[in-house]
Amino acid sequence: MAPTLLLDGFNLAYRSFYAIPELNRSDGFPTNALHGWVKTVWRLEDLYPDSRLLAFFDLGHDEEKSALLPEYKANRAEMPEALDRQFPRIKELSHYLGLGVAESEGIEADDLIASAAARLRGEGKEALIVSADKDLAQCIQSGVAQLLPPPTANPKLGWRTLDETAVREKYGIRPDQVADYLALIGDSSDNIPGIAGVGPKTAAKWLQAYGDLEAILTNAGRLKPPRFQAVVTEQADQLRRNRQLTTLQPDHEVDLAPGHAEPARLRSFLEEMEMASTAREIERRYPSGS
Repeated sequence: MAPTLLLDGFNLAYRSFYAIPELNRSDGFPTNALHGWVKTVWRLEDLYPDSRLLAFFDLGHDEEKSALLPEYKANRAEMPEALDRQFPRIKELSHYLGLGVAESEGIEADDLIASAAARLRGEGKEALIVSADKDLAQCIQSGVAQLLPPPTANPKLGWRTLDETAVREKYGIRPDQVADYLALIGDSSDNIPGIAGVGPKTAAKWLQAYGDLEAILTNAGRLKPPRFQAVVTEQADQLRRNRQLTTLQPDHEVDLAPGHAEPARLRSFLEEMEMASTAREIERRYPSGS
């Protein structure tokens, strides 16, 4: 059975924006992210021809997480203006390409993706999460894997799949330990502070030895290096708060309805954006007009 691809919309849109040099329509409207988005979707369809694709986007702030940590994601720079102008059109383009689009007010896309993966697995179906974000690795288990896009700095690496074995090889931990791991080392992308001086190797060793964050706190007096024993005890409340922030919530209602490609509207859209060479691909990709 072909997996359902769950696309991290913001992650892939940012990658599309930075992967392609500045491109503009004749009136100055930016189009580089739109070019990259189409290329990404079509590449995924080529790699997984029998799969359906669903794109997930953030819609508003997660107030519960912000209440836990007012500085949550406060370090993120404003979206570049050129990408901000393209974002509504990326969602529109997604519909024409045949993607299902899911977003919910106040619920982060990562939580929606986790919920979609859990639901698909519960139905006996496979899910493939398409994102470079490491926090989504906690969703990986039998029937759920993560597809990493080619690194912008080294695109020749291509698309790479993370399964349970690959997570252990990459991070030294199991997927179900990822949230604890991030709680310990922090997550700079979300402005979550970890324990100063505790890096990936130390966190992985503690989790290998004790299993989870609560067990690490219970055994704080045995931790090595010894200089962290008192620090971990003193920061227990912060670490438990971090764990709440780094743990994805897989119990949200999520729309898994598939989309349907609309070649005529897609052509009009691409012509409007002056993406002529891309528009010429439509005949080959949608020969039946649907």
